Amino acid sequence: MPLQWVIVFFAWGGAVVLAAIPNLRQATLANIAVSAGSFLLALMLAAQPFAEHGWTRTDALNLPFILLSAFVGLTTSVFSAATLDQEGFDHWRIRAYHAAYQVFMGAQTLALLADNLGVMWVAVEIATLATVSMVAVHRTPAAFEAAWKFFILCGVGIALAFFGTVVLYLAAQPLLNEETGLSWAALMGVAAQCDPGTLNLAFAFLLLGYGTKAGLVPLHSWLPDAHAEGPVPISAVLSGLLLNAAMLAVLRAKSIVGAHPEAIAPGPFLLALGLASVLLASVSLWRRRDARRFFGWSSIEHMGIAAFAFGLGGAAANLAGLLHLLGHSLVKSAVFFGVGRAAQAKGSQKIADIGGLVATHPALGWGLALSIAAIAGMPPFLLFASEFRLLATAAGEAPWLALALALGMVTALAALITVLQALCFGVPTPDAATAPNGWRENAAAAPLWLHLAVAMGLGLAMPGVLAAMLAEAARVIG
Repeated sequence: MPLQWVIVFFAWGGAVVLAAIPNLRQATLANIAVSAGSFLLALMLAAQPFAEHGWTRTDALNLPFILLSAFVGLTTSVFSAATLDQEGFDHWRIRAYHAAYQVFMGAQTLALLADNLGVMWVAVEIATLATVSMVAVHRTPAAFEAAWKFFILCGVGIALAFFGTVVLYLAAQPLLNEETGLSWAALMGVAAQCDPGTLNLAFAFLLLGYGTKAGLVPLHSWLPDAHAEGPVPISAVLSGLLLNAAMLAVLRAKSIVGAHPEAIAPGPFLLALGLASVLLASVSLWRRRDARRFFGWSSIEHMGIAAFAFGLGGAAANLAGLLHLLGHSLVKSAVFFGVGRAAQAKGSQKIADIGGLVATHPALGWGLALSIAAIAGMPPFLLFASEFRLLATAAGEAPWLALALALGMVTALAALITVLQALCFGVPTPDAATAPNGWRENAAAAPLWLHLAVAMGLGLAMPGVLAAMLAEAARVIG
């Protein structure tokens, strides 16, 4: 069996095992073991040459995100082991949560690996259903409402993406056989010969469909609720992983349509959705009072920035967009590690109830402060490099759009700094009586600091192999 499929089925096999473990400690340790195995398999895959195996392929575009996905999956499983006892799960929810977690990780990896656009659609749908089940696992009215909104809006999105996939297949049907009709590589080879009108229609549905999963305006409202109501660790994989898989699906479609000289340019559509997402999210941040919901809106802003970069197009802007996706995943998951742990310590996730963390929980407080500074685009973290590169490129190619983008980013920056001050340096608030402490305190903070270290290291000195891979990916996107 090719290694690509081994990674997927290893996670799904782990899900079957985890579904049979009712004990919380045993289940969390087994979840870490499965996640660590998946990370090792991803490293082995990265050491191999790019290859295509049936419905899957590895290339410069997906391999960095496969490694990122496995890394975030592992660190989130460690954070989950340190904090899940505060969620109050019975043995059925312990089984359901951990099984759904590994089903999601396997589907996420398959969505990234898929060369066949139909397989990609199925994988994204499996990942969505697994995430919906995790969001609803608390079984409270608010959790059910968030899961239902997630399911309905993303269901609409996945239906649109399915229709776009079918239309794309029809566009290439006269040129390809049934086996290769949905292969991304094969479609790239014949895109210039397809009917441009059919390609335009396919891209419109694929952009709206997968754009919903990526949290882009206008079908974005599921995202803040899902972050606020699900178990604490789920916010990290939602913002860090699922949004990336959806965005890469959009980029695959963009590269196909962009290969036809007479098809409509996909860039302006991404520019419009990206800029709308940035502006709406930057204003909405000022009205949020729930910390996890606040950073859910921040994810909408950052996915808008990435979409703007890919809409601008060209090697420099595409590279900025790829760097932004990587940096956002690393830093936003760190933010949710910190916010989630703080909410458990204080017994509330309201911003007004969480204050003075630097004084009461120094490791957590300073880690969260640096994480928020990093997500705000401050140096020396990776997001500073991506945003600086994007603004410099946009200022030269589309100065008026660059001005609007900068306005949104500055508005969001001010909101983030305000919340940083309140959470980390404000008046200390009392801890809850059931706040975790001891080894759990350190275990919960360790993934946060590790993510910060990686984001800082990549921002200061990116390895040459990764830089070359991202440069090649930027060229492939077009």
